[in-house]
Amino acid sequence: MIEPSDTSITSETGSTVTPNPWRQLSEHTDARIGLGRAGSSLPTAPHLAFQLAHAQARDAVHLPLDTEEMMSTLESRFESVVRLHSRASDRGEYLRRPDLGRQLNDDSLEQLSAMKIKQCDLSITVVDGLSARAIHEHAATLLDHLIPAFESRGWSVGPVALIEQGRVAIGDPVGEAIGARMGLVLIGERPGLSSPDSLGVYFTWNPKNGRRDSERNCISNIRPRGQSFDAAAKLILYLLDEASRRELSGVELKDDSVVDSELGDGHQGNFLLPRNQTS
Repeated sequence: MIEPSDTSITSETGSTVTPNPWRQLSEHTDARIGLGRAGSSLPTAPHLAFQLAHAQARDAVHLPLDTEEMMSTLESRFESVVRLHSRASDRGEYLRRPDLGRQLNDDSLEQLSAMKIKQCDLSITVVDGLSARAIHEHAATLLDHLIPAFESRGWSVGPVALIEQGRVAIGDPVGEAIGARMGLVLIGERPGLSSPDSLGVYFTWNPKNGRRDSERNCISNIRPRGQSFDAAAKLILYLLDEASRRELSGVELKDDSVVDSELGDGHQGNFLLPRNQTS
């Protein structure tokens, strides 16, 4: 049992910091708990840590997608990869006009039309979103967990699209253009103060222009200090299997999967989020 304490600690500079009894719990979470206090304020170290986290979150939003590196990464895993762009011309316009990030620009639409793509089971769209860092660091790892399962199920994967300045819904015109039964969008989520590298996956059955957010499923916070790649892959495959059987997605497709977790085998999956963080 943790016993509260009012003991003050005097630093080498003579300042006094009152520790928080919950400090030891911070080893188990990224949440800002047990920070202590110096008089009526935060101690210097937690204050500086907050400023650093805020700067990292801002940097993640503005970090440009390394398209050359990501194209190479995707081309080493898929037969066909295409680089596309939304209607947002630059990052500033992307942040001011979310609607433009949901649409492909004219060149991208023409590029898809000229490819004469056959129908496929699955479209995969990799989008910078609000954190290109998440794509750089985690997209390949998650795909490596998924690709063998796609192959074992005999699913055909259409050309993989790498998109700059995109939002979640931009995967719909891609999936529609290649006649995909199912669409996956891997996207960098809005950075939090402890998660500048959070990757999200959105799944849509029969992707096409005009799909609503309620017609998608989201698996969020995929990163080493969030939801593990293995757990996320299991949930994604569960959704794909159920959607193939029931031909639907979104609010009508619930997460009834059973996954292994720290709570023990047989823990009910509960990682699907009801909100759209990057639309």
